[in-house]
Amino acid sequence: MASERLFGTDGIRGLANQYPMTAEVAMSVGRAMAHVLLSRPSSLHSHPLGLKSLESNRPIRRAKIVIGKDTRLSGYMIENAIASGICSMGADVILIGPLPTPGVAFVTQSMRADAGIMISASHNPYHDNGIKIFAADGYKLPDEMESEIERLVTSKEIDHLRPTGDLVGKAFRIDDVSGRYIVFLKSLFPKDLDLMGFRIALDCAHGAGYKVAPLVFEELGAEVVRLGVKPNGLNINESCGALHPETMASATREFRADIGIALDGDGDRCILSDENGEIVDGDQIIGLCALQMAAEGSLRNRTVVTTPMSNIGLELSLQSQGIQMVRAQVGDRYVVEAMRKGSFNLGGEQSGHLIFLDQSTTGDGIVAALKVLEAMRRTGKPLSELKKAIQLFPQVRNDVRVSRKEPFEDHAEIRNEIALAEAALKGRGRIFVRYSGTEALARVMAEGPDVAEIQIIAQKVAQSIQKVLG
Repeated sequence: MASERLFGTDGIRGLANQYPMTAEVAMSVGRAMAHVLLSRPSSLHSHPLGLKSLESNRPIRRAKIVIGKDTRLSGYMIENAIASGICSMGADVILIGPLPTPGVAFVTQSMRADAGIMISASHNPYHDNGIKIFAADGYKLPDEMESEIERLVTSKEIDHLRPTGDLVGKAFRIDDVSGRYIVFLKSLFPKDLDLMGFRIALDCAHGAGYKVAPLVFEELGAEVVRLGVKPNGLNINESCGALHPETMASATREFRADIGIALDGDGDRCILSDENGEIVDGDQIIGLCALQMAAEGSLRNRTVVTTPMSNIGLELSLQSQGIQMVRAQVGDRYVVEAMRKGSFNLGGEQSGHLIFLDQSTTGDGIVAALKVLEAMRRTGKPLSELKKAIQLFPQVRNDVRVSRKEPFEDHAEIRNEIALAEAALKGRGRIFVRYSGTEALARVMAEGPDVAEIQIIAQKVAQSIQKVLG
């Protein structure tokens, strides 16, 4: 088995049926995860019927692990492999089928499971897949637990552990979890409000939210124009959803909707459009939600957590209203860590991940959309008016495919080009360069008042990376 790291910034991800997203690795991850849980007696549940092992007359103690997925064709393969690995270690599996990533976190908590697994590659094309793991509390696993699972997968330490007889785990399917999640989401919308009279253009990216999302908004009273709700295993994220919000924006104009909502493949983020079909990105959504929460007195410590990718215009707009912005490492898990550490309750990323810790343990595109709709309802203002409070700077991004991920500072040519960019933008903008945590890409972001200038600056930095590491 290959020796490189399995876990990136958001679980394991790669081309399905190629390392590391093979059935063999998935089964090993299931075995390792079950072993880690079984090694922690305080996290386990006694068998509900108080059964005893026929061989030892000891009470059977089971770990219970929830498995959800998005709509990718390879989800069946990965789901069955992980479930087999878990059962082979004597833990039980609850299969819940397609559900958004935050839905899996919710079900894990509500069913008092010991862990939850989401099989998804989020915004990636259908041929990729991934594995995200949640702890019993609904938060993503800490780095040290991921490292332990990874160590067990890549070693032979637990190969000999093979429960037999009635100690083998079992898997069973629950079909009504989507209904439970819908009820939960609706409960987050204020009881004194509804969505009667709203028309929503909703693009579910042919992904995990295709069943749940339309029903949430419809049952709250909205008229929903459904887009991206016919998954076939191959069309997830294809020219639709948060990755291609122009589809949703066009439908918003065509159907004269009050708002457009585009989810990504696993439903943990959203991008919006106003009633004019103009895109509203994650930074603007974070900003207008922060202002609304501050006005209500519910923004804890008057602080928002974002990442270095968030626009400096968001920071300045919030500062003008006495709201502090803290930047965490890129990745929603690191945003959540900073939020928990600082006792903050709102955070997110420019890509559309928004985390409302008073309601959810991870990013949830539907919750974010409901928060914006609540602000529209409370203020009586259209989204085009609300977004004016957040004035963003022009920003450009260049993605460069790389053959290896070496520190940029180790290469003089790249280091010098970044230094020139920083000097050119000093006091007027920013340059930020990082590697993708899920793909073989270097991401170059530049922002400032002059679009032509930052395009040239970002291009020069990207070309230096391409030359050295491409």
